[in-house]
Amino acid sequence: MKIYEQKVAPNARRVRMFLAEKALLDEVKFVEQDLQAGDNITPDFRQKNPLGKIPVLELDDGTYLSESMAICRYFEVLNPEPNLMGVTALEQAMIEMWQRRCEIYFMNQVGMGFQHTSGFFADRMTPVKEWGEECVKNAGKFMGLLNKHLAESEYVAGERFTVADITAFVTIDFARVIRMRIPEEMTNLKAWYERINSRDSAKV
Repeated sequence: MKIYEQKVAPNARRVRMFLAEKALLDEVKFVEQDLQAGDNITPDFRQKNPLGKIPVLELDDGTYLSESMAICRYFEVLNPEPNLMGVTALEQAMIEMWQRRCEIYFMNQVGMGFQHTSGFFADRMTPVKEWGEECVKNAGKFMGLLNKHLAESEYVAGERFTVADITAFVTIDFARVIRMRIPEEMTNLKAWYERINSRDSAKV
C-alpha cells in the first residue's frame, strides 16, 4: 500500500498518527508530494483524487481512497485494536460527534485562516484576508470551548484516547502557522495537550 501525502500537512499527519497508534506505519509506503509546487493538481494525481487533495491511500489492487477519516476508517475496520473510533453505538456516536466538531469548527477554521491570510496558495485560489481573519477568531473560540469541556473529560470524546484527540492535537500544532498558541489561562487544554504530546504517535 502507498499513501501520497505531504508530511507537514495536518490531514496527512492525522493519518500517520492514527497508523502509529495501531503500529501500522511499516505496512505503508509514504510518497511525499510538494503541494506548493502543485504535485497534487497534476493530471496524474487527479486520477488518484479528482479533488487534488492529500492524503490518498493506494491499495494493492489499485483502489484509491481519499479523505483522511475515510482512510482511518478503513484501517480501523481491518485492525480494530487498539480501538480509536468507538465500540458501542453510543461511544461511536460520541466520538464521531467530537471528531466532527474538532474538524469543522477547529481544523477547517485554522486551515481557512492559513490559506486566506498567508497567500500560500495564491496562485490557485483567491485569498480573502477578512474571511481568513474571521476563521482565526472562530478557531480561538473553539479552543475556549475545548478548554471548558476538558475540565470534565480527560480526553476530547470521553475517558480514553480516540481519533477526536488526534484531530484536535494535530490542529493545535498546525495552528502555529497562523501564530496561534494555547493561551496560558486555558489550563485544561494545556494539560490535555501535554498528555497527548507524550504519546509516541505524537512524534510522527
